[in-house]
Amino acid sequence: MGIPLHPRAVGLGLRRALLPALRAAPPGSFDFLEAAPENWIGVGGAPGEAFGELASRHPLVCHGLSLSLGGPAPLDETFLHALRRFLDGHRAAVYSEHLSACGDSLGQLYDLMPLPFCEEAVRHVAARIERAQDVLGRRIAVENISYYAEIPVPPGATPLTELEFVNAVLAEADCDLLLDVNNIVVNATNHGYDAGAFLRGLPGARIAYIHVAGHRDEAPGLKIDTHGAAVADPVWALLAEAYALFGPRPTLLERDF
Repeated sequence: MGIPLHPRAVGLGLRRALLPALRAAPPGSFDFLEAAPENWIGVGGAPGEAFGELASRHPLVCHGLSLSLGGPAPLDETFLHALRRFLDGHRAAVYSEHLSACGDSLGQLYDLMPLPFCEEAVRHVAARIERAQDVLGRRIAVENISYYAEIPVPPGATPLTELEFVNAVLAEADCDLLLDVNNIVVNATNHGYDAGAFLRGLPGARIAYIHVAGHRDEAPGLKIDTHGAAVADPVWALLAEAYALFGPRPTLLERDF
């Protein structure tokens, strides 16, 4: 396991295009890096060497893209074993994934699909998180995702609110939370609920670290999570509220474009 992150640590995404700038950055420019393991497992040559050098000099967290914790297809345990070797080899402080589905038996969808907010889905995804934790030999953190349409609850299932669903998964799987405050602002706007109330309903003790990011205001009442703009004032305000509620936590800027 990696060295725990300092509560006031600030991180950046380890994108391939940023390798030269990150390697040349003066000490103290950032406190940790976040990488998607799918983009680096098995990578050799100059990019692999640069990644290894950065991971040896800076604390590393890993944020998965393809595990599909809520999906219908069996978990890819071959990938999970390779992932464990990668996490252990680079002494990753945290491994996180999305509370979503991103594939089925036919393959990857290359998008993060929401899950139906119901007790039956809680049991399904929690069991898969528990199995992933067993194979990886560590607790994982799941991220509250942004979404634009709710998946209908199956007939006869017990419906939950989004907040109830997230809390139920965290409790049943006994896992941690990657708190994305931008996603709360996006979802609160698009689905008409109070972002602060949602934040206050989360279990602060389970927060492993925090994401902030920019979004696009597509239309009145519609925000799109892009990671391609400056962080908006409502997101900074919600981050400040999170610190006031839960204390400082390691915080990472997502910027993909």
